[in-house]
Amino acid sequence: MEKLDLAKKYRAYYTAKPHPELATIEPVTYLSISGQGDPSSEAFGKKIEALYAVAYGVKFLSKADHRDFVVPKLEGLWWFDEEAFGGVSMAEAPLKIPRHLWYYRLLIRMPDFITPARVAEATAKAFQKRKVVTINEVGLHDMKQRTVVQMLHTGSFSREPETLERMQMFIMDHKLTKAGLHQEVYLSDFRNTAEVKLRTILREPVETTDPT
Repeated sequence: MEKLDLAKKYRAYYTAKPHPELATIEPVTYLSISGQGDPSSEAFGKKIEALYAVAYGVKFLSKADHRDFVVPKLEGLWWFDEEAFGGVSMAEAPLKIPRHLWYYRLLIRMPDFITPARVAEATAKAFQKRKVVTINEVGLHDMKQRTVVQMLHTGSFSREPETLERMQMFIMDHKLTKAGLHQEVYLSDFRNTAEVKLRTILREPVETTDPT
């Protein structure tokens, strides 16, 4: 049985250059779990564990139906209360917004054939096995096609503002405006990869600025 590898099927989705560029992201369905807080906290780690517990549950159920797939890379959407922190630029935000005040939605891309019923079945089995209530927070999340400015960031997360500054200048130079939540695709497992070797795709949804 051939195993579906979404990273190979959607190679462009999991690829970015080391400089800002425009890209079109196709509609995608993800497994998802949301929260707020410091990504170095125990609670954040528990969210990741719950998400992967359901993801592998979906995989094993699909494998039994002869539709096996490789569980893709972890991703995340990040945002903060813009009313409380008005006027903070995308490059300044990681430096000025305390980490515990950030909201997030963790994501793992799913194949097109995964249904809500399949996710519900995998969630129930994972909860029955682990008895972790966070598992019941996992569900499907759809995102529409979007245009983004993206760039490959190499190195520690603490240096992301440097990359975001370059992306911000690109957005301004091309007369674009932000049109959605900051997204990160973690090409490296940040739980066991040296910071200097981390590779992360940063994406900012944009739209053309209305000249009127």
